[in-house]
Amino acid sequence: MKGRYRKYLIVFEQDKRWGFYVNDLGRTTIEKHHEYPSRDHPENYVFTWEKGRVLDEFHVVLITKGGGVFESHESGPLRLSGGDAFLLFPGVWHRYKPDKKTGWTEHWVGFSGNIAKQFLSNGFFNPNDPIISNCNKNDVLNYFNRLFKLFDEEPFGFQKLASGICVQLIAELYNIKNGGSDPEHLNSMVSQAKRIMYQHIDTSIDLRKMASDLNVSYSKFRLDFRKQTGVSPLQYYLLLKLEKSKEMLLGTGKTQKEIAYELGFESDHYFNRLFKIKTGFTPGQFRRKGVG
Repeated sequence: MKGRYRKYLIVFEQDKRWGFYVNDLGRTTIEKHHEYPSRDHPENYVFTWEKGRVLDEFHVVLITKGGGVFESHESGPLRLSGGDAFLLFPGVWHRYKPDKKTGWTEHWVGFSGNIAKQFLSNGFFNPNDPIISNCNKNDVLNYFNRLFKLFDEEPFGFQKLASGICVQLIAELYNIKNGGSDPEHLNSMVSQAKRIMYQHIDTSIDLRKMASDLNVSYSKFRLDFRKQTGVSPLQYYLLLKLEKSKEMLLGTGKTQKEIAYELGFESDHYFNRLFKIKTGFTPGQFRRKGVG
């Protein structure tokens, strides 16, 4: 097996209290017709294709070259190709292997902790849909390489530093998973829309015309905007206005009516009602309490 690197870590209680810690990581190139997996992993990581295995930690596995198969209790059998990443979930039976005719190159990192559970168990990733395609990107590989370097050197506090890199890796995979076939275009379009909204924060804006100016249908614009931000374009625009109104309430002597007018709200009453819904305070209460 060429290019092999792997490390299994001793995790201390202070690492666990941090809430996110790395248990193991590595990379391996499996040649054609080679036995998989090798038998020299620690006992709790070894598995056979016939029996599969169940782990008590999360894993991200990236296949950079070659292809193979993956199967879990939740997903059933799935094909893997170069550039695919897949997630393993605690307590979920699974198995995977490269095609004998091609072999594959794999990178992996295993991690645990309460923060890890929050990121991966609250709907951002689903055991029924564990594969993320198009992950053969420099950013993804750089995160793995930074982890390998960090655990080679083991500087002071390396587990905590590794947790940050691993969270960045997971965030990148989530963005790839939800960015569609052209994430660069999606990011550019939404960034432009945000910039236009901020430039027109003190007026009203025609969101349908904005979509047209960005050369996309309004339905696609609304869908893609929500996909990246979690809210509709209109909700985002109103939230921008409300954040600006907070600055004005705390930093100027302008009246509630003047602020509503300057920020382009249709009426003082609408501004007051929306502010109360979103913050739990009326504008006057917010100003008196000095809530930040």
